[in-house]
Amino acid sequence: MLTIRPEEPDDAEAIARVHIRGWQAGYAGIMPDEVLGRLNVTAWAQRRRDLGTAAPEHPFTTLLAEAGDAGIVGFASFGPYRVDQDRASLDPTRGELLALYVDPAHWGDGTARALFAAACAGLTSLGFTGYRVWVLEENHRARRFYARAGLSPDGEWTTYPVPLAGGRPPVRLVELRYSGRLLA
Repeated sequence: MLTIRPEEPDDAEAIARVHIRGWQAGYAGIMPDEVLGRLNVTAWAQRRRDLGTAAPEHPFTTLLAEAGDAGIVGFASFGPYRVDQDRASLDPTRGELLALYVDPAHWGDGTARALFAAACAGLTSLGFTGYRVWVLEENHRARRFYARAGLSPDGEWTTYPVPLAGGRPPVRLVELRYSGRLLA
């Protein structure tokens, strides 16, 4: 049985584990192996704590999917649209799905659809009628998911810099912006 609930402060490490597993499986062949191999649960959990993502006054909400004894198996984060993907510059007229990650062991079992529906309901409850999501151009699985959910590329794109070790210049991956409407 799947339960959707808001993030709590003690969830940071479990969320970081799901996030990293999602990156490692979903971005294999897209991001350099050295980047995926050095991802660190402790560091990512601490970043969540430092950002205060579970605090009620945080501008973004994170919902978790719990599957019985498996615990947290996915999460979705949403809120106002980040202008130029800057958390300090928010557009109060449009929503954004910032993240949707599911542990690869739960891909295809409905967890992502349930989280997506809950995030859309959350965006609607905040008064948004439209929303956006950024997705890596080469992440065909995610692009198919969003297309099936009714979103489509709106022509905007940017590059996501992936830092490399040893002072080498970052790898720049193309991100496409998808847009959609929310039903009242």
